[in-house]
Parts: sequence; structure tokens; C-alpha cells
Amino acid sequence: MQMAANVLVGLVAAFHVYVMVLEMFLWERKPGRDLSGFDADMARATASLAANQGLYNGFLAAGLIWGLIVSDPTGFRVQIFFLICVVVAGVYGAATANTRILFAQALPGAIALAAVVVAG
Repeated sequence: MQMAANVLVGLVAAFHVYVMVLEMFLWERKPGRDLSGFDADMARATASLAANQGLYNGFLAAGLIWGLIVSDPTGFRVQIFFLICVVVAGVYGAATANTRILFAQALPGAIALAAVVVAG
């Protein structure tokens, strides 16, 4: 079960790295505009906001990666903390921005959290 939990945490971290890249570096290009649904003008107007949001996604990914590489019990606790952050951010984003976030961020985070708890 530990291996499955690690894989799930790694996938959640990879997702957040991907979103970070889209929001920080590709927001005004087609991949970023596809994510947001914005036209070129709106993407340009919101680029600094997206970059800030991308930075937060990078912090979530960094925390999850840290939790995977540091020894237990610290690694376990770090994974729990950052997965809770992922879930809370996903629920908040779904409630305030777009319900897709619930399925793209909160649900995978909750599944990984459950796996980590069971494996722990």
C-alpha cells in the first residue's frame, strides 16, 4: 500500500507542477488560454494573477515532493499537511471559480490523502 500511496502523491505533485507551468509561463499562449478559457486580451490582463496562482501550485508540488523524499515520520506528516492543503484549495477553487477544480484537484488529493493515511 505504501508504493500505491507514493505513486498517488507523485501524480498529485506532477499535476501541480503542470498547472504551475501553465499558469506561470504559458498563460498567454494556447495551452494557458485553453486552461482558462480566456481570449488573448484577457489572458494578457490576468497574466500576473495567474503567475501568482502558479507559484502557489509550485509550492504545493514542492511540499509533496519533499514529503516523498524525506524520512518518516516527517515525510508522512508533510504529505498529510500538503495533501490537506491541496484538498482545501481544490474545494475552495470549486466553490469560488470553477467546479472542474473539484474533480481535477480536490478529488485526486483526497484519494492520495486516504492512501497515505491507510499506508501510514
